[in-house]
Amino acid sequence: MATEGGNASAGEYIAHHLQNLQACWVDGSIKWNAHDYDVCAGNFWALNVDSMFFSVFLGLVFIAIFWGVARRATSGVPSRTQAAVETIVEFVDTSVKETFHGKNDLIAPLALTLFVWVFFMNLMDLIPVDWIPGLWGAATGHAPLKVVPTTDVNITFAMAISVFILIVWYSIKAKGIGGFTRELTLQPFNHWAAIPFNFILEGVALLAKPVSLSLRLFGNLYAGELIFILIALLGVWQLPLHFAWAVFHVLIIVLQAFIFMMLTIVYLSLAHEEH
Repeated sequence: MATEGGNASAGEYIAHHLQNLQACWVDGSIKWNAHDYDVCAGNFWALNVDSMFFSVFLGLVFIAIFWGVARRATSGVPSRTQAAVETIVEFVDTSVKETFHGKNDLIAPLALTLFVWVFFMNLMDLIPVDWIPGLWGAATGHAPLKVVPTTDVNITFAMAISVFILIVWYSIKAKGIGGFTRELTLQPFNHWAAIPFNFILEGVALLAKPVSLSLRLFGNLYAGELIFILIALLGVWQLPLHFAWAVFHVLIIVLQAFIFMMLTIVYLSLAHEEH
């Protein structure tokens, strides 16, 4: 980006760092927004390539680390990596046992996957904002690149919708179609005349679950990334501020991964209740 060389305005610098690398289908061919940010604007078929790449890459990193530790696990003195992984697994397992009141072998692995995966994606926010995009821009002629997948609302909504599908599935499995329908139409007022009101109220509450999951994670990480970008505008004076905000932001990174995991467990626990 030209700003990194001192030639662009602060607005252009911020816009560059907040722009995803996109590919879209235009006039029968694939177009990239490498040099024209607006080529994919408003295109339904636009794909945020950078978000997809880093989310999949970090998911593979998560699998590789945990699979490697599982293969080399020992009952003797554990390595630091094994000790860290065991601590995370025990923490998640305890959280599931204390919160989830049904019987389902999927919940603990799902909670572990969400917690570690979201944590890894959030952790990318601690990499100085110009490092990876700067290298990428030098190699491609200043093409945009965002490295924090959870600052992309499409990624957070995709994860939340996946959880929402599980909520509906297990609600129907535990209560049956009739029970799930009664839950939406006869609560909180158990009277036929209140069915429309109940349906609106319960429908909004049901749809609010994926919305709250996705927007909470996206909003916190997007705001954190924006603050890092604003700090980077200070030049050499950014160093103490960058360090201070990074220390504070570590708490946000861990907390948001934990909240996403815990809300998922709570929602699925409610879905398994038969009454």
